[in-house]
Amino acid sequence: MTLAKRALITGITGQDGSYLAELLLHEGYEVVGLMRRSSTVNIERISHIQERLTLVSGDLTDEVSLIHVLRDHRPSEVYNLAAQSFVQASWVQPVLTGEATALGVTRILDAIRIVDPEIRFYQASSSEMFGRVRAVPQNEQTAFYPRSPYGVAKVYGHWITVNYRESYDLHASSGILFNHESPRRGIEFVTRKVTHAAARIKQGLASEVRLGNLEAQRDWGYAADYVRAMWLMLQRDRPEDFVVATGETHSVRELCEVAFHAVGLQWEDHVVVDPLFLRPAEVDLLVGDASKARTVLGWKSEVDFYALIEMMVEADLRALAR
Repeated sequence: MTLAKRALITGITGQDGSYLAELLLHEGYEVVGLMRRSSTVNIERISHIQERLTLVSGDLTDEVSLIHVLRDHRPSEVYNLAAQSFVQASWVQPVLTGEATALGVTRILDAIRIVDPEIRFYQASSSEMFGRVRAVPQNEQTAFYPRSPYGVAKVYGHWITVNYRESYDLHASSGILFNHESPRRGIEFVTRKVTHAAARIKQGLASEVRLGNLEAQRDWGYAADYVRAMWLMLQRDRPEDFVVATGETHSVRELCEVAFHAVGLQWEDHVVVDPLFLRPAEVDLLVGDASKARTVLGWKSEVDFYALIEMMVEADLRALAR
């Protein structure tokens, strides 16, 4: 009888962590989830699989806790999805963002190096690293030019992963994931903010939604598709970095059109542009070239933008009906 593989997921209570946990359980893994101690623990996204998970305490700002978790549970794979991941908040909390999203990566890489350098490591990099883009579309060779404290922190996390891979021969890979959404997306993110607002307005619970730059364009995919790419990276003999994206771009304006159309409303009647939601430095056009992931990993995006937004609106309508 072969022993089940064991994986550790940091950020298991987030959108990506919950979808990745489902995937790994389906693949026969034992799944250990790292959670910060806090007075209000939100495990809503993993409540349906909680009985099948081992949840442990630890924090990316505390390397000793990471060493203990690795020694106690001996995972063969570690997926680092934990971060202060909301771009807007990184302007208000730049130092906290740096501690978790940048230095946290060094701490977990160092813990792996100390406890078991054979552990395979995945780092969640981000398209926000491209920022003021140097080329369209963006691939693994495109230069970074981050435009937010979050983007800067992610660049650090990305390069420290490369550095540990090359310096200590770790199996460490980064996925440069473009925006990926789902019904489990936090309500502070623009896609979910719009789909939730459309559902609330349809139900007569609100009349408007306030947004920032309607012309900002993003490459939006489905989170459950994207976690499959993370897993595929750690199944390869050789660690590498991969862009994960749909290769299509859509504006916030189009997002509004699709979401409000799904509930039979005109978006122009309900969307208000509010300067409060404009970023100090805007990222205008992010669109990824995932040809390497398609060729090398055999990965592709299954759910398109329109199906994704409609899925999110329907989920929000169901949640409100409950």
